[in-house]
Amino acid sequence: MAGMSAPRETSDILDPPTPADVVPGATVVTITDRAGQIVSGALADEADADSLALWLEVSGVRGRAYAYDLYFQAKSDAHPGDVVHVSDGLTLIVPEGSVDKLRGAKLDVSDEGGESGLVVVNPNVPEVEASSSAGAGSGLDLEDPFTLRVVNVLDEQVNPSIASHGGRADLVSVEDTTVYLRLSGGCQGCGMAKATLSQGIEVMLREAVPELSAVIDVTDHAHGSNPYYERA
Repeated sequence: MAGMSAPRETSDILDPPTPADVVPGATVVTITDRAGQIVSGALADEADADSLALWLEVSGVRGRAYAYDLYFQAKSDAHPGDVVHVSDGLTLIVPEGSVDKLRGAKLDVSDEGGESGLVVVNPNVPEVEASSSAGAGSGLDLEDPFTLRVVNVLDEQVNPSIASHGGRADLVSVEDTTVYLRLSGGCQGCGMAKATLSQGIEVMLREAVPELSAVIDVTDHAHGSNPYYERA
């Protein structure tokens, strides 16, 4: 997930939202206590902190997961249709275009790599990419029992596990009993990707598919970015 980024441009300026503006049941994204503490600590370092809200929006698609922008921006920049939620003195705003893509998501804290950082745990995925962990256009033979078992493990065990860090693993190709995977989302370019592959993904695959001989990562990590926000 991207770190605190530049705010979006706005044209219609509204009065700052207050707790009375929040409609019961309108919460789109929940914030855990730990995440709230990190955000509040970062917000305290900002000038005019009382006038700012935490904005969370979907900035695009990375692999088979959404990419996000988290940033501080004035509460008064909220537009009609944006969802405003106030909890424990912290205001969270989700722009209208991101509401459906983030509905039911949670802003949490990951301790992966020994450092704490914010991560979006989102049950939603881009519709075009949601069907299977078989790589699109890869020409995989899903009638092959070995290939099908690998895809099932990715769909049912691996991806639900690494989704908590915004990551995803897809099967690109199979050669005999060697499988080639591409990581995306929070796992692409992450410093812990190698450990995630060897100590997590490969272990799950070998337990379910013991004849597996090797797992090869073909991800272009050079063009990935760490998904976690680390306070400066």
